[in-house]
Amino acid sequence: MTFVVTENCIKCKFTDCVDVCPVDCFREGPNLLVIDPDECIDCTLCEPECPANAIFAEDEVPEGQEMFIRLNAELAKQWPVITDVKTPPPDADEWNGKEGKIKLLEK
Repeated sequence: MTFVVTENCIKCKFTDCVDVCPVDCFREGPNLLVIDPDECIDCTLCEPECPANAIFAEDEVPEGQEMFIRLNAELAKQWPVITDVKTPPPDADEWNGKEGKIKLLEK
C-alpha cells in the first residue's frame, strides 16, 4: 500500500510532508505534490504533517478522489523529486478546503 496526495493539495502545495519523508517519495508539479507509489514505504509520517489534510492511505482515499491514485502514479514519473520544504504559494490558505480544484491542476 502507498499514500496518495488528493485534490486539496492543488493550489495549496504545502511542503511540510516533504520534510518528514525518509525515502524522498514526493514529486513536485506546478501546483500540486504527488507521491511516487514505487518509492513510498507506507511509513505514515507524511499524513499528519499535511496542513491541507490532502494525504491518505491508498485504501482510505475519500469517495470521489480515487482518480488521484492513478494520477499520483502517472505524474510521479514526470515530475522531479522534492526534498526540501518550500514556502507555500501566498494564497495557499485561501485555497485550502475549496472543492472542485481538479480543473485547476497544472501538469
